Amino acid sequence: MEKVGIVSRAKGLISSVKEYWHEPAKGNYIPYKEVVSISGAGFGVYWTTLLASAIGLDASNFLVGASIGLKPMDLYVMLVVANLVGIPLGVFRSWYYDNHKLEGGKFLPFIKKTGLPIVLITTVFVWLPYENMEYITKAVVVWFMYMLLNVFLCFYNESYTYFQQIITPNSQERANVMSISQVVYSLAPTITGFAVPTIAGLTWGLNNIWTYRIIHPIFTVVGLIISTIFFRKVKERLILPKKKPEPVRMLDAIREVAKNKYYWIIQAAAWIVFLESGYGVVLGWSFVYGHGGEHQAMLGTVNTIIGNAGLWSMLLCPLAIKKMGKRNLLITANSINIVILTVLYFTYKNLIMICVLWYINTFINTFWNIVQHNISADMRDYHQWKTGVRVDGLFGPLGMIGTVISFFTGMVYPAIYEKMGLLDDYNVLYDDNIRNNLFEVLIVCSAVGAFLNLIPYCFYDLTENKHKAYVGVLKIRAMFENHSLGLLEDNELQDAMEIIEEAKELSGNEKASVNKTLSKTAKKEIKEKNAAIERASIIMQDLNKFSTAAGKARIKQAQIDVAKGAVYCYENALDELKKAKALPKKTEDEKEIRSDAVKNARVKKRASALINKYGAENIKAPDEAVKEEIMNREAKTFFDSIKIRKDLKAYLKAVSVYSQATKPYTDAKNLLEQAENYAHYDELEERYFQLCNIR
Repeated sequence: MEKVGIVSRAKGLISSVKEYWHEPAKGNYIPYKEVVSISGAGFGVYWTTLLASAIGLDASNFLVGASIGLKPMDLYVMLVVANLVGIPLGVFRSWYYDNHKLEGGKFLPFIKKTGLPIVLITTVFVWLPYENMEYITKAVVVWFMYMLLNVFLCFYNESYTYFQQIITPNSQERANVMSISQVVYSLAPTITGFAVPTIAGLTWGLNNIWTYRIIHPIFTVVGLIISTIFFRKVKERLILPKKKPEPVRMLDAIREVAKNKYYWIIQAAAWIVFLESGYGVVLGWSFVYGHGGEHQAMLGTVNTIIGNAGLWSMLLCPLAIKKMGKRNLLITANSINIVILTVLYFTYKNLIMICVLWYINTFINTFWNIVQHNISADMRDYHQWKTGVRVDGLFGPLGMIGTVISFFTGMVYPAIYEKMGLLDDYNVLYDDNIRNNLFEVLIVCSAVGAFLNLIPYCFYDLTENKHKAYVGVLKIRAMFENHSLGLLEDNELQDAMEIIEEAKELSGNEKASVNKTLSKTAKKEIKEKNAAIERASIIMQDLNKFSTAAGKARIKQAQIDVAKGAVYCYENALDELKKAKALPKKTEDEKEIRSDAVKNARVKKRASALINKYGAENIKAPDEAVKEEIMNREAKTFFDSIKIRKDLKAYLKAVSVYSQATKPYTDAKNLLEQAENYAHYDELEERYFQLCNIR
């Protein structure tokens, strides 16, 4: 019976692939043909960047540490300087993503343009004659090449990360696609994890520069060719109205991003994760330096076997997300990791136990890696729902806080290395006492880090069902706005109206309790209906937001603010703010009315300050023609891009002053326009019913 079941499922999968090879299933966005292309592209990306990314300013890095021979604390200082220089570069990247017009998408063009420089710089990096350089010369050259490489590598890696987050707005489909694609592109680290140590063991070793001079160019070139071929067949998907998006000023975006609670939860975990990573050297150093290095050649085989663990978690991850939810899966994975590190502390002298624990650890951490990407994508969709503005790259500048924090946290492990006797001579790791004492400290620190890392996610409550509802709201808003622009297509109308019709049917229904005596099928149906009822509440709340007491109060205030004109100095904004804070907040309507009043008063206070600073006569709308001219320029060189950035920055500053000074008016006007768009619901519903009858 079990064999028949497996055969039946296999046939069902083959049939599904055939049916949805060119067109996706209903509710999905990606056909299987594109899933294959995404997987192949991912393989090429990882093959290109694995060895390039392995060039790090860290004592655990065999290339710059053991091979080139740089001291741990010197490497840390070099890393701090690199991070300081990287801050403005990171800010530039973030601005560039959200404001620059490139043909082919928001992130794909960056992937296609930065691959070749990475290959060239990586090859030059490993072939420089470090053995003939003085120590200080080596340090300077390594730092410069590292910085040059990361200018392109950061664009490449970030672009690919962001691209994965917008391949589909369907959270579960994104998890499924990423799971399938990771199975394919995990072959890249599996192959390199076997090939590099094996080749090193048969030739010059992992602590010899000649190993990397042969391996790096070959792998990066092959990866570039593969990624170039497959990236031609994939595309990005964002749910946005069809009007041309306005350029976003960095400071304005940061103000909005700073209000996103889920962003801070993700960042808090990222700030702590450095501590958890300390144990990472135990496997490699045990094989290279343990037992006199006689087992070094086996490291490639061990890496291959351990890498296989990730395959199973990639296949299971979509199911695990569906059953547990992303938050619970993250917390569970980190809890198991704490147990693994505890066991490792007592067994790290045994190579077999290290391999077993590393296999389990890889299985668990692969869940973590997939879920992290999905959580980040969900957070951006939530931000778009909350603020009405789509931001991707401009989450980056606020993340520079983490870079500053890393200046201090990054000092921890280099200091431990040197305190435990590891300086520029890595051969001291052949000494069992030095190596074992170092391992014990690193494992304890990692266990503490793993515990701290799971705490922020205890406060993460953006469930998969909430996210699905938010995406539904975004589709509905886009439907109304595209209708007002005369650009609404039938498929968009049908998609949004189906969401509304389901919400209308379930709105006001009470969730049913799940009785333990019910069958598994019945329990599943009740849970699905309860989830749909929860989504219906969020969707109908947005759809009816102008008919509630708070909505009517909002419209009334908007009409008053519009009547005052675009430039109006709100001299009494401070008093208005005090009165708003004094409003009652016992009922939900009262809380919402008070919240709106406080927000409105603060906007007016800011507007008043700017008008007093610049003078009402100087608050003028910037010329749209200037923006169009700048936005339509073609950046043929990097310096063209810099000039565009400079001119657009000046324009955006003028826009920011004007927009903030007139924000009470524009917010009110936009609100009234949105209310007018929503008033066309009956018209859209009639068009939808006609469309259904035709079909």
